[in-house]
Amino acid sequence: MGNMTHDRYVLRYAAGSDVGQRRQVNEDAVYASSRLLAVADGIGGQPYGEVASATAVDVLRELDVDLRRLDLTGVDLAATLTGVVKSIDERLHEVAAQEPETTGMGTTLTALIFDGIDFAAAHIGDSRGYLLRDGELRRLTRDHTLVQALVEDGRVAAEDAESHPRRSLLMKALQTAGSGAPDIWTFPAAEGDRYLLCSDGLSGPVSEPRLREVLSSVSDPAEAIPELIRLANEGGGPDNITCVVADVTR
Repeated sequence: MGNMTHDRYVLRYAAGSDVGQRRQVNEDAVYASSRLLAVADGIGGQPYGEVASATAVDVLRELDVDLRRLDLTGVDLAATLTGVVKSIDERLHEVAAQEPETTGMGTTLTALIFDGIDFAAAHIGDSRGYLLRDGELRRLTRDHTLVQALVEDGRVAAEDAESHPRRSLLMKALQTAGSGAPDIWTFPAAEGDRYLLCSDGLSGPVSEPRLREVLSSVSDPAEAIPELIRLANEGGGPDNITCVVADVTR
């Protein structure tokens, strides 16, 4: 067991955010470190969506500081994420209690925690996580939107979902009015995997084939970020655009 450390992977990552073409304020927040990646998209209208997403990232930053002190071996990643989502929820309620005008604010959250061997993911809302593996782009997350529920019930065709007038109507998010339960799951890392976490400001205007094209064509995550943001802005930039790209490497 002495050489366990050699079996671990590391993340090479980059993150970026842009206000887009039609918004005055960026209500997205992003966090990226060698252990923790997250995108949060604030809802509830400015300026409070911005407060909600920043609150989520603050709690994640505190978690990351704690993780830095630990050897992650033996840490239950899924339980850690379950706990942090609960903490974000509590913090949002504390803020709303102190500043009643923020009541009703909320945020999506898509987050990955990494111990060098496995990932755990937490997801609530309509930000997305994707995996590029062997040239194939797979969506890891399920949008918690009314339209996605209608697609799953067979009442809306999948190809119509992207242009549905109410496609951004969320069924659940982290919010002061009471949050739904996040999806939380774990999976093993594999060398060469590339992850994309993004707000709907990217996945809305930019098709999955285009995302795959960009993610497949650049070697460095830092090159992918400005290119993805550029495509979203070219597609009208209807919302704030936030993304994290991370590679699993030795």
